Amino acid sequence: MTVGTHARRPRTHVTGAASAAVRPVLEAPRRPARVLAAFPAGVYLEVRTDLEPSVIAVITGEATRLPNSVLLAGDLPHVTVGDDAAVGDGVIHLGRLSLRARRWWDPTPPLGRVDPARLREAAPHLGAGTPGLAGDPAVDLLAASCASGHLLGVLTAAERLMGLGPGLTPSGDDVLAGLLVTLRGLGAATGAGRAVRLAGWLAATVAFDARTRTTPISATLLHCAARGEACPEVVAVLRGLAGLQPLEPAVHRLHQLGHTSGSDLAQGIGIGVDAVLSLGAAG
Repeated sequence: MTVGTHARRPRTHVTGAASAAVRPVLEAPRRPARVLAAFPAGVYLEVRTDLEPSVIAVITGEATRLPNSVLLAGDLPHVTVGDDAAVGDGVIHLGRLSLRARRWWDPTPPLGRVDPARLREAAPHLGAGTPGLAGDPAVDLLAASCASGHLLGVLTAAERLMGLGPGLTPSGDDVLAGLLVTLRGLGAATGAGRAVRLAGWLAATVAFDARTRTTPISATLLHCAARGEACPEVVAVLRGLAGLQPLEPAVHRLHQLGHTSGSDLAQGIGIGVDAVLSLGAAG
């Protein structure tokens, strides 16, 4: 199957809603892409580009709205892994489908100003779940190093965790993603400058190594997290911690994601909250 083959057939032109994170890739000159993975509720496209996100998810309403996704109001075309596609000039060409984004959403949670006392009170309600790397020494090192602001320990733990675990988004990557978004979002919201600076160093390390250390899909999600971009389930938990919406229902929805992904993200959020409180108190 090739883009050229589909160009000789009638195309179906549709519109959708997209994360603002994918706008630079969508609006860049048209580039070839290929189907990386295909599921009933979503298709992942790997775009031949140096921009991020280099993997774009074309999803239906039943899928998790990842920060690198474009939401299609309708059915996905039948495609298989390895099929050709194209992305750019404002359009995604996938099978006989031409998809153009007409609406956009912001994957970066607006939190406003958060009182550290409020955050400290809410933190115990994150829930335990069953993270995929529970008890792993690298996770313990990450948590202790973040809380103390020990940069070398944080970066060492991150290098050990990146790509660790099975699946399209390994558990180690999910922990790091939850941590990055929390350090950026709640660090800025509480005025914990050390936490924000720590996020910057961690983001630079993750962005540099991601494409060679983990799966393409997970690497893109790490790049998004490094910029503070997350799925609605993570955003809802951060907003709950900030007192902007009920926390416990948001935590419950997060833990339902994937086999362990939700619990892994929650573990990263918990490490981030502890770090924000500790580093903020330390000045």
